Amino acid sequence: MNRLAKETSPYLLQHAHNPVDWYPWGDEALQRAKAENKPILVSIGYAACHWCHVMERESFEDAETARIMNELFINIKIDREERPDLDHIYMDAVQAMTGSGGWPLNVFLTPDKLPFYGGTYFPPVKAFNRPSWKEVLLALSQAFRERRGDLETQAENMREHLAQASRFGEKPIDLQLVPKEELFTKEQCNTIFSNMMQQGDKEWGGFGSAPKFPGTFIIQYLLRYHHSFNEPQALQQALLSLDKMIRGGIYDQLGGGFARYSTDARWLAPHFEKMLYDNALLVDVMSDAYQLTRNELYAKTIADTLGFVEREMTDAGGGFYSALDADSEGVEGKFYTWSREEIEVVLGADAALFCAFYDVTEHGNWEETNILWITKPAAVFAAENGLTEEALERSLAVSREKLMAVRAKRIRPGLDDKIILGWNALMIHACCRAYAALGVEQYREMGIKAMNFCLNNLQQVDKQSFFHTFKAGVAKYPAFLDDYAWLVRALIALQEVTGDAGWLEKARELTEYVITNFSDEGDLYFYYTEAGQTDVIVRKKEVYDGATPSGNAVMASNLLYLSIVYDKKHWSERGIAMLAGQSQMAVRYSTSFGVWAGLLLQLVNGVKEIAVVGNDYKSRMQDTNRHYIPFKVILGATTDKPGIPLLEQRERPGETLIYVCEHYHCIKPVNYIEEIINLK
Repeated sequence: MNRLAKETSPYLLQHAHNPVDWYPWGDEALQRAKAENKPILVSIGYAACHWCHVMERESFEDAETARIMNELFINIKIDREERPDLDHIYMDAVQAMTGSGGWPLNVFLTPDKLPFYGGTYFPPVKAFNRPSWKEVLLALSQAFRERRGDLETQAENMREHLAQASRFGEKPIDLQLVPKEELFTKEQCNTIFSNMMQQGDKEWGGFGSAPKFPGTFIIQYLLRYHHSFNEPQALQQALLSLDKMIRGGIYDQLGGGFARYSTDARWLAPHFEKMLYDNALLVDVMSDAYQLTRNELYAKTIADTLGFVEREMTDAGGGFYSALDADSEGVEGKFYTWSREEIEVVLGADAALFCAFYDVTEHGNWEETNILWITKPAAVFAAENGLTEEALERSLAVSREKLMAVRAKRIRPGLDDKIILGWNALMIHACCRAYAALGVEQYREMGIKAMNFCLNNLQQVDKQSFFHTFKAGVAKYPAFLDDYAWLVRALIALQEVTGDAGWLEKARELTEYVITNFSDEGDLYFYYTEAGQTDVIVRKKEVYDGATPSGNAVMASNLLYLSIVYDKKHWSERGIAMLAGQSQMAVRYSTSFGVWAGLLLQLVNGVKEIAVVGNDYKSRMQDTNRHYIPFKVILGATTDKPGIPLLEQRERPGETLIYVCEHYHCIKPVNYIEEIINLK
């Protein structure tokens, strides 16, 4: 047992029995490196990472490899989900050095924490044009002894490179000189649409080639673009992408929920890990799609995905777990795949129909086994097989239930049961969006329960600040920008679906906390880490979307929303200035700046400010939420609320009225939202 045995992260605990003398990141390891004048090996991964498990089996469990590592280096293991700040810094460094990155991320540091060499997976013997792990260890130890001055100069240059990358935004655009109408234009929105469509796969949906990620921010932009400018191509590509994923192997056809990405262009073979954040972002965008189309496929997939989250990824207290592993019994996808024979044994006479529908064959559709996926829409398949769609679905539902019961007896993939603040916020937002679209009370309750869990367990008792992660009764590590940005966004969404102004007050308080503790020197963008954090070699600013939305983009959106609620002009100006600084990037690199692109579209369109006042305000808000109105602020109250401009002088005795405004100028109030036609 090494020092990781005292940690709570499932990923770190997986390495607690390694013969490597692993430390968690912290003063003990960093001080020892200085005292013994040794280089540091930092190895970063996460519990659901397939190649992390492979490298552990091949190298970190090997006694001779461990002896070399222990003798020559101070060895630190990091869970990237617990410390995304360190992961981002050292990933950027390795990408700058090698041109690529990924996990496991293995990076070598000077005793001052500065990176001088790194890579991802290294095999135990020379293979795949990569040196063996032992060769790397011995060569770097020798270089550190014999060429230390060169390595330290190189590492210092890397620190400067990383710092330079975060120096944008120091001279913001003067908004007084350029009118907003010229800063953000429909032409820019059109170019973003064109750029996204160029990347679009017109046959299988999605964007780019394999490996294929869901691309939810792109899909969301296309839905909003179609809604704004009536562009059927945008709608078609967005829905094609969702439909192909929902029918694909990336979606768990038995249990619901989406895997992280597909290894092929057809969405057949996923990398089987299931992440909380992907499922949250897909529920978000499926809720949008349902509001636009009323297609029951999206309602059913939302229900099954949130059913999976509630069943397999929810703590007894209501918080959401992080991830399910790709592997079980050491084999990727084993829990989810089937042989035809297994299905025939379970289903008997119903097997032939089931296997035809889900493309299950004798030889397998993937690595000699079968991933369930749907190659034809149910209506087409039913017609070809002389069935009604209802009869087909009834038969398949019975078969799925039988197979789920058998699957439940299999050895399950590992569960990463730490509760991450930001990922919970993403799922809370998704629950709110699903409730808004479908009106299912259970979804709203999931969101409220999870938010209360976060407030009760992750907020620091003595101040406004939060922790990033919670596990086994212990909250750890100061929360990062993404955590706060997504949390504010989730609080805003909760007010929209509950009509409870307390959630908005909390959002305002946290926004003020972020402004005070994360702002850059120009008071424009926000750093990823809080002021005063001492164990990082640079404070990074990040503006592009990864698998999750950019914290800066979401924060700009939050500022614009709350500036309308509380009439804070300087928040609005800051949000606009943030977007102005990124609008060219959003136009040029649309698929990596999807959230910024959506914000640009919002400013071109304008925001509908909706105030609902009267005794029935909650039910009228719910009616309004069912409509697809992507660019809106919606507030409600029984009576006027002084200090909230949208809720001042609105009350009329005995009536519940809906006011639709822009810049606080309102059209004539109505009793029901349906009375206002064509609300964009």
